[in-house]
Amino acid sequence: MIHLELVTLSGIKLRETVYEVKLPTPQGLIAVYENHADLVTLASPGVITVRAKSNTPDDLQENYAIDSGVIEIENNKVRVLVDEAEKDTEVSAKEAEEALKKAKQMRADAKDRTSLDKAQALVDREASRLKIAELRRRKRS
Repeated sequence: MIHLELVTLSGIKLRETVYEVKLPTPQGLIAVYENHADLVTLASPGVITVRAKSNTPDDLQENYAIDSGVIEIENNKVRVLVDEAEKDTEVSAKEAEEALKKAKQMRADAKDRTSLDKAQALVDREASRLKIAELRRRKRS
């Protein structure tokens, strides 16, 4: 088992012992299990998926939408440091969809590089929120 800690600017979002965690990085999604090699890498905006036990079915895994940040893996401990993280039960698909449309419009209207970068970060964030809301919707179906 591995000890997972998800830390945001507002405090600890999640702290528990889990079987597996999947993390978004610039190089792609990585799965972390017990005895994973030590690693420090960037966290990309995306979805963290947590499997509590080895026999937890896919549809009962927990999902969190995160911003970019840092991931530290050492001695069966995973610490994810991000500005914000939201659990799938905290996100409304309708609200996330509307926010994604607004973010895409902001990106289209951007007049300079700074505005474009901010809008793209918002698009990435809202796309992650929509993804976890849709995953939760599928669980209930």
